[in-house]
Amino acid sequence: MSVQTIETMAKWIENNITENPTLKAMSSYVGYSPFYCSAKFREHMGMTYKQFLAQCRLRAAAYDLCSTDDKITDIAFRYGYSSSESLARAFAAAFKCSPRQYRKASSASPGQPGL
Repeated sequence: MSVQTIETMAKWIENNITENPTLKAMSSYVGYSPFYCSAKFREHMGMTYKQFLAQCRLRAAAYDLCSTDDKITDIAFRYGYSSSESLARAFAAAFKCSPRQYRKASSASPGQPGL
């Protein structure tokens, strides 16, 4: 599998982040088995499909917190979190703050905090 195919897989995940992208759907998109895609994705990206998906969801939620006035619950559901509390747990682990604190800090400073 080429590096270009793996990059296509990563881009596909990012482009379909609100659609709950699955390993099976992604592997179908690129034309390889889920097992092969999973192994090659991990080998090239240094993380599993699931870890990359979680990171993409969190990045997208962080972007929306900074760029919209949408409710935190709506943002959580948009990116596949079961509740605003599950988004808050993921946020606390990654950013050491709550989504509300992240939004407030990003509006107070000109630069956007990043993942």
